[in-house]
Amino acid sequence: MAFTRRRFGLLVTAPAVAAAVGPPAVAAPAGPDVVGAMRRAAAFLDERLSYRGGYVWSYLPDLSRTWGEMEANRTMCWVQPPGTPSVGHSMLDAYHATGDETFLRAAERTGLALVRAQLPIGGWNYVHDFAGTASLRRWYETVGANGWRLEEFQHHYDNATFDDGGTASAAQLLLRLYLERRDHRFRTAVERAIRFVLKAQFRGGVADGGWPQRFPHRPGAITRSPWPDARPPWLPDDVGHGMEDGDYTGHVTFNDDVLGENIKFLLMCVSTLGRHDLVDPVVRAMRCLHRLHQPGPQAGWGLQHLSRTAGGRPAGAPAGARSYEPRALTTHTTQTNVNQLFHYFRLTGDHAYLARVPEAIAWLDGCRLTDQQIGENPLLAGRTHPTFVELGTNRARFVHRFGSNVRNGAYYFDYDHRSTPSHYSAGRAVDTASLRATYDELMSLTPRQVADLKARSPLTGRPIPLPRYFSLRDLALTDLFRDAPPPLPTVTDAQAEALVADLGPKGHWLTPADAVTNPYRGPAPADPYDGTAYMSKHVGDRYDTSPYDPRNPPAEAPYVPSERPLVISTAAYVANMGKLLSWLSAR
Repeated sequence: MAFTRRRFGLLVTAPAVAAAVGPPAVAAPAGPDVVGAMRRAAAFLDERLSYRGGYVWSYLPDLSRTWGEMEANRTMCWVQPPGTPSVGHSMLDAYHATGDETFLRAAERTGLALVRAQLPIGGWNYVHDFAGTASLRRWYETVGANGWRLEEFQHHYDNATFDDGGTASAAQLLLRLYLERRDHRFRTAVERAIRFVLKAQFRGGVADGGWPQRFPHRPGAITRSPWPDARPPWLPDDVGHGMEDGDYTGHVTFNDDVLGENIKFLLMCVSTLGRHDLVDPVVRAMRCLHRLHQPGPQAGWGLQHLSRTAGGRPAGAPAGARSYEPRALTTHTTQTNVNQLFHYFRLTGDHAYLARVPEAIAWLDGCRLTDQQIGENPLLAGRTHPTFVELGTNRARFVHRFGSNVRNGAYYFDYDHRSTPSHYSAGRAVDTASLRATYDELMSLTPRQVADLKARSPLTGRPIPLPRYFSLRDLALTDLFRDAPPPLPTVTDAQAEALVADLGPKGHWLTPADAVTNPYRGPAPADPYDGTAYMSKHVGDRYDTSPYDPRNPPAEAPYVPSERPLVISTAAYVANMGKLLSWLSAR
């Protein structure tokens, strides 16, 4: 049975799913007081750490400095995981594990922070400042503008992003919160998010069904060229540089699995809201990824592809992105997209999605790193493939940089595998054996087994409850299938007891910071720097606001190695709470 109502000008048919995840579990009071510890940790975050319910990534215990991907104002929240949506998912998961309304109230407060951070267009930026637009612009003009390697923060685009799953993770949390109590405040935000995702999707041509990195497009948003007029005299004339295809934010984007995250959100709405009209955008997105699979022998994908003809190059061709992402095929993106094709087959039973997978695997097998390349560059240890592969020649392309900051330095690329940046890996670990094994497994399925997959697929439009937990690992599309096994890691009594003891009465865990930053000290100087101290480091000179590991700073004064400070980390909180609720759920 289903019911139909009119909301916000739309006819919405809601399947009769009493609760998206079923009634909350009530854990047995055995072993350490895990529920009490979880309650203390959630209360500390909600009442003392958050700002109006929003979170960044890490905090000094006295809150004197806070960080997202860069240093943040206290009035900010980070939408990009593991920020505000990640904490909200964890709070809601804790409610599902315990039935304790403390966690639901904290999750709702975090959800309302995201409602306030939602842009009028319906999506989200990486970051929101509760102090207002003027405060956010000042941050972009100071901290953001001087982050040499963080080009997405060097400009205030004043639009929303699909990058890093920010919009998708926020929308998914608000959908979950709406399904708990049918609160209209969350439903309004969910409807706006759905409209945004649909409006941003390309229509027509080879790009049909894909999404750009940011929307709506802001022409001229990137105002500073990453390639300075003055270049080092030792730099060869034939190196590649800059953003070869202009403003990269309007291309069809595969980077960070933009299509996969948007498809996941739309399928959740199909299964729980009865939004059968969203099946077509999902199918169009799947066909876009399939269509942009490049022809052999280079049967891969790039980070991004042209959405329209540009510079004599056809729509659908691989495109350059940030100044350290040259126009090329990318091996890790190809691995991700092959795995997406596996999911699309499971969703549809259509063998067309598998037809060219062997070509992609063969291409990956043919462009591995050499033993010499791995041996001569410590940053390639444990990697199997170059990140970038040149179009046409199939040669690996490697990125480098010169200078010391955002004004006197720039990135360039050539064929030299040495002295690559540490912040953007020149190599990737690609498991072609696993891809081949999955392909063989799917091809061996009987017609009855394929039919069973299709019957359990969210593309059927039948009501399917959402997974009970979202914070234990990144959910795949197959986690949305009916009767999909819940992702519960094994946690021993000793591990649970250790987490409870470490939390103690203080209500938070302290962990070494992943990175620190130089405080903003004014605009970076443009004086040339001809040294090499910053070529393979996460940070440049003291004017660079990019995060770096204090144990391994540049070998240049005034940097000296130091220990990582202890911080309160939202990523650690989510991970530790996930272990405790897994222990509870197994009782």
